[in-house]
Amino acid sequence: MSIGTLFIVSAPSGAGKTSLVTALRESLEGFTVSVSHTTRTQRPGEVHGRDYFFVDHAEFERMIAADGFLEHARVFDNYYGTARTTVETALSEGQDVLLEIDWQGARQIRSLMPDSISIFILPPSRRTLEERLKARGQDDPDTIARRMRDAISEMSHYSEYDYLVVNDDFDRAVAELRSIVIASRLRTRRQFEACKDLIAGLLA
Repeated sequence: MSIGTLFIVSAPSGAGKTSLVTALRESLEGFTVSVSHTTRTQRPGEVHGRDYFFVDHAEFERMIAADGFLEHARVFDNYYGTARTTVETALSEGQDVLLEIDWQGARQIRSLMPDSISIFILPPSRRTLEERLKARGQDDPDTIARRMRDAISEMSHYSEYDYLVVNDDFDRAVAELRSIVIASRLRTRRQFEACKDLIAGLLA
């Protein structure tokens, strides 16, 4: 069995990353989305174990001490991290894994797993980004202003990624994400495992 590919997806808050990843999951089989751990408060509609594993600071710090994370960072006064066993187990079983993490986490992951494929998602404009943040109805003006400042900082790291997708037209952005995943699965190292009998017969 071939080893799966790790996909890293990053975006500023409000760029539509979660919606795009959800649509990608519905349109392609063969990969799993790694659910991150976080200490932030659970938002309305979020489900523990589906959106995040919501833990307190003490539990998160215990996992850090036990080397339980591939990456972790402190963002907006809270911890976020990717559990090591979740990713490594899925990859070893031949599943592609998709991580939704910020640029700090992405940098940590790339240093550990240089064969990973990284994708950055941009909004079509600052105005659109701010409108999306306001439309959530979850943050006060000061929080939105802080998120906009942090979004600009996050977007400045776009050039560290392998691919850049602009979420202007949602369907087109999903199609572009699909094309990245499909192309990666057609790489020779992946195809060899699936086609080794065919190749052996053709070259016999």
